Amino acid sequence: MINDLKKDAEDRMNKSLDSLEHGFAKVRTGRAHPSILNGVMVPYYGSDVPLNQVANIGVEDSRTLLVQPFERTMVNAIDKAIRESDLGLNPVTADAIRVPMAALTEETRKDMLKVARNEAENAKVAIRNIRRDVLGDIKSLLKDKEISEDDERRAGDDIQKITDKYVAEVDKRLAAKEADLMKV
Repeated sequence: MINDLKKDAEDRMNKSLDSLEHGFAKVRTGRAHPSILNGVMVPYYGSDVPLNQVANIGVEDSRTLLVQPFERTMVNAIDKAIRESDLGLNPVTADAIRVPMAALTEETRKDMLKVARNEAENAKVAIRNIRRDVLGDIKSLLKDKEISEDDERRAGDDIQKITDKYVAEVDKRLAAKEADLMKV
């Protein structure tokens, strides 16, 4: 029973790390990367769909994304969606859409660092909340006399070790993102 709780905690903490990576993908560095446009939604036949479902997104060079719509009629809608996203990008439209990435200024880099640190802090909070939930479940098992106090103490220590491991992983990924952002 305790092993199931530990496994569940690890699975949920892994999902927090996945969410962190998804959040980091939105934080742009100076290089072009297709994941920057992941959050862009495009109106398509009455509903909003992710950009990658109506176009191919590729890297033309280190500072330019190339967006090739599956349908020619979608060019203007995609252009508008990219402009209206909060990414601060200005696409250039022809047959395909080129999205040049401006070089990051020192101030922009610092703003991006703040966003990255905020994403990391949110991941840590999520991990700690998972720890709290699992420890509550373990205390319930103790209260219901399904486990002994020694089992509860051991399980609590194990959950803390798992939590520490995932918090350290968040810190490691944040350090890598910070190094990537500060690279000129």
